[in-house]
Amino acid sequence: MFALKLTQIGNSVGFILPKELLAKMHIEKGDTIFATESPDGLRLTPFDPTFEKQMEAAGKIMKARRNVLHELAK
Repeated sequence: MFALKLTQIGNSVGFILPKELLAKMHIEKGDTIFATESPDGLRLTPFDPTFEKQMEAAGKIMKARRNVLHELAK
C-alpha cells in the first residue's frame, strides 16, 4: 500500500507517485494513466479500458468469422 499526499500544483491538486509505484505500474514521466471506478473506489491503471473493450469485441468477431479471416489471409 502506498499513501499519497495531495499537493497544490498551479490551480489544480495532484499527488506525486513514488519511484517504487512507478516501477510496479511500468510507467514513467509523460505516460498516461486511467482512473476507473471500481466497487471499492477508484482504480489507477496504465491500460486504456476503452481499448480493452474494443479488443474483447474484436476477439469475439474474429472467433465468429474465423473461416472468413482464414480465407482472406491466403
